[in-house]
Amino acid sequence: MQDQVSDYLTRLLQSQSNAKGLDWLGKQTQIISTTAVPVKLYLAFSQSSRFFKKAKLTLSREQIDQADHLTPGLQPQFWDELQTARTVLLLSYQAEKETWFNTINQLFETADMYEHQALFAALPVLPFQEDLIPRAIDGLRTNISLVFDAIALNNPFPAKYFPQANWNQLVLKAIFMQRPLYRIKGLEERRNPALAAIARDFAHERWAAGRDVMPEIWRLVSPFVDENYLADLKKTLQTQDNLQMKAALLALRESAYLPAQELLESYPNQVSTLDMDTLAWESIGSEFQRTRV
Repeated sequence: MQDQVSDYLTRLLQSQSNAKGLDWLGKQTQIISTTAVPVKLYLAFSQSSRFFKKAKLTLSREQIDQADHLTPGLQPQFWDELQTARTVLLLSYQAEKETWFNTINQLFETADMYEHQALFAALPVLPFQEDLIPRAIDGLRTNISLVFDAIALNNPFPAKYFPQANWNQLVLKAIFMQRPLYRIKGLEERRNPALAAIARDFAHERWAAGRDVMPEIWRLVSPFVDENYLADLKKTLQTQDNLQMKAALLALRESAYLPAQELLESYPNQVSTLDMDTLAWESIGSEFQRTRV
């Protein structure tokens, strides 16, 4: 599978019209794959910034689907050329488990933020997946958005492997850093009562400080609405803020709690304009991000 993913990513780079960079990359992957000498990987990983830019990849619908077929949830359309090239280099290095980890750990320990971005975003396609979980969890300590996003956003690795406590930590930090929750892969499937309670506590802290609440936060509570959450959603509806109201109405619509459905019936005009649930949450999240620019 590593070779298939590497070939796929190389084809993406070929569509970016960078003959010099591709020639260099081909030579480096050949050296790394045939010698398996760690220093060759280290040098190429660092030097790749001379040959590839941080320009976003442009993918067709077919290419996006191919990525998901190779590795479910993989979304290289959010990658740039440099991190794609670095991922190809990583995949060209194949060694026994202990040697491989010693090499990769050294890369993590010495990486700058752009190298960390490539390493963390590449987690879903690297070997020895379960053994990489502690490294991914440790990466959550960063306060650099670029690095945090590589772990948390458009990355299927956390949803697949993180224990619940670490998953909840990731989502809470995304809320704290005001990152777009709709870009967290597996968010809906991994909602849980503890996370809903954490989100509610965070909302109350924001309100107590006289600050706005990130509207996407209510997506986390919708399966668990009871009388306490219902009171929070009522308060959100009273803000008369369009995004906040949309989020509260969506949370009510997704809830099976009877009083929530009764409250929802009080807003027939607003409910009739809501999109499909997933699209609506994405719309709310993206619009909220635009208001912060």
